[in-house]
Amino acid sequence: MKNKIVELLQNSLKTLEIDGVDIYVETPKNTDNGDFSSNVAMQLTRVLRKNPRVIAEEIIANIPADDAVEKVEIAGPGFINFYVKKSSLGSIIEKILADDCKYGENNTGQGKKVLLEYVSANPTGTLHVGHARNAAYSDSLARIMKKSGYDISREYYINDAGNQINNLVISAIVRYKQALGLEAEMPEDAYHGEDIKVLGQKLKDEFSDSLLEREDLESFIRDYAVAYEMDNIKKDLGDFGLEYDVYFSEKSLYEDGLVDKAMASLREQGFVYEKDGALWLETTALGTGDDKDRVLIKADGTLTYLTSDIAYHKNKLDRGFDLLIDVLGADHHGYIARLKASIVAMGYKADQLEVLIMQMVQLLNNGEVVKMSKRTGKAITLRDLIDEVGADAARYFLVMRSADSHLDFDFAVAKEQSSDNPLYYVQYAHARICSILRQAAEQENYNLDKCDYELLTDEYSVELLKTLAYYPEIVAQAATNYEPHRICNYLQNLASAFHKFYNSNKVITENAEQTQSYLALITAVKITLRNALELIGVSAPEKM
Repeated sequence: MKNKIVELLQNSLKTLEIDGVDIYVETPKNTDNGDFSSNVAMQLTRVLRKNPRVIAEEIIANIPADDAVEKVEIAGPGFINFYVKKSSLGSIIEKILADDCKYGENNTGQGKKVLLEYVSANPTGTLHVGHARNAAYSDSLARIMKKSGYDISREYYINDAGNQINNLVISAIVRYKQALGLEAEMPEDAYHGEDIKVLGQKLKDEFSDSLLEREDLESFIRDYAVAYEMDNIKKDLGDFGLEYDVYFSEKSLYEDGLVDKAMASLREQGFVYEKDGALWLETTALGTGDDKDRVLIKADGTLTYLTSDIAYHKNKLDRGFDLLIDVLGADHHGYIARLKASIVAMGYKADQLEVLIMQMVQLLNNGEVVKMSKRTGKAITLRDLIDEVGADAARYFLVMRSADSHLDFDFAVAKEQSSDNPLYYVQYAHARICSILRQAAEQENYNLDKCDYELLTDEYSVELLKTLAYYPEIVAQAATNYEPHRICNYLQNLASAFHKFYNSNKVITENAEQTQSYLALITAVKITLRNALELIGVSAPEKM
């Protein structure tokens, strides 16, 4: 309808021989000001040197008649307000019923190849609540962007090289020896988590003391421990509804010579120099706002974290992706400028990398801060969240606020079975519709092909129809702005519009035509609720 309004205005301006105008149409917050409004008359004031209301009158006089438009009025200094015929809104039902699972699809992305990398936690322990927010947000974003026409690849970067893995190996060997009853002391900077104790016992149960005789013990434990930790991570992420297309090993960067290739590329571009025995990247000269140059290779010959990250991002871009999106924790904010600088230094554009920062999560229970797991006495993990409130509630609550804002997650609210729980409120709307449709089917009063749009012109039906019609635009906006929380906001609005409709209208009545029209309307609501919930990885139950 918005596109139709733009087309009507364009036709009017063409008749008036006015061109080169970008026409903006918006939805007024106050419905008294129409269903759609444009300020095009005020835009033309300087060009035509006329009063904007006079211009608006001329534009309206030349707008061609259209069956969907009831009237057009001038308001205020020169706004042109369009009032749509209420009966014309019902046509959205036909589209939703026809599209079904595809309703909401749009081509905003136009096939753009995007690599979305997220979570990528070190394989040295259990995923915590910060990783959980990253996972819920990023997986939802991947679903939304895919629905919006982007060619999305989802990737997990396994940090299986570097000092943290050396510490993992040491920790695993100590726990293995302890499981065998041998004297072994854990270093202070080792990993003391419960999962490492379980790993030590697993090694003992599987290999007894035979590993002690291996000359390649550290190498063997390195591969075994990383695989063990990654299996645990994949299990938790899988139970949280996540799937990845690629698991990329940091170690492969060195084994395949990709780090050397990246360093050679930087040298060729001329943005590296030596100082104090170290090799530096001249990030301050690359226009990304970094406040100082960065070390790539230290004086003792060891590589910095930035060096492997540069090699990894070069590999991503060399794979032909148009855009890289990294979703990182709040402590990585200062890393963005240097990473973008390295992209530029290798001959790519800074805007080919988008770094999204996740803010912290505070866990509450009835308003009281919760820091430790009842089960382990340690920090709350992703597994704790799933066990405590379920994957659906965990995902919904972790997505429903903007990623760049602090999030309070209250366990008590997430488990509440009332309208105070936003997820329950949405899922109950879906379940209630399913119940009505089952009842209608039993009465053989269920034929969606018979829908009279003229019978859907009451206040609450109209609000529902308008809300349904906005869904594809909301999906496109969520994809373009990287804001999955817009889907949660939309779900709340749609559920609210449905509950108001239900409380004001009896769906199944003695009037067969009215019943058919209402059934078609709520079926469209059911489809849209399900599709939107699927975008954030949450189920749409048929019974509650």
